[in-house]
Amino acid sequence: MVSCSNVVRSLVICCLLGCLARIGAFSTQPRTPTAGASCTSFSFHGTLWCSASDKAASNIAGGPKEIVARRILVTGDVQGGYLRACILNEAGRFRRLVGTMSPPEEGDSAEIYVEGKRKVVDGFIRWCKKADIGLSQTMNVIEVLEEEPTGLYDAFYVKTK
Repeated sequence: MVSCSNVVRSLVICCLLGCLARIGAFSTQPRTPTAGASCTSFSFHGTLWCSASDKAASNIAGGPKEIVARRILVTGDVQGGYLRACILNEAGRFRRLVGTMSPPEEGDSAEIYVEGKRKVVDGFIRWCKKADIGLSQTMNVIEVLEEEPTGLYDAFYVKTK
């Protein structure tokens, strides 16, 4: 005796496989790469796999995936450990940016250097300008400077004196 749930499950699987076959999802043919990149596809859903250099070459200048660097000069309660921990979490953990935050030399100003995709870096700068970090810490963005990405960092670091 076949239960109703097994029949329904089999029908759903057959329908899904039929739809995937109709759209060519099981094709193992190499896809034509864009802009001269050497990409090939071997996955069942047709994803293009490219080397890192191909991905970097395919980024459009000024596009959201272009890698950019920014130096952000900030003032406020930068001596407190919680503010630096919040910046470390926001830049490094949540947004996957790389770079560093230098300690204030004197007074209440610090420097944040970040590298990453343009869209993500711009979002981080907006977060910094929001100035609502948490608890009693405040931060004001004085200036944002465009820099050339160096590629020296593999994570986001907060320097101490």
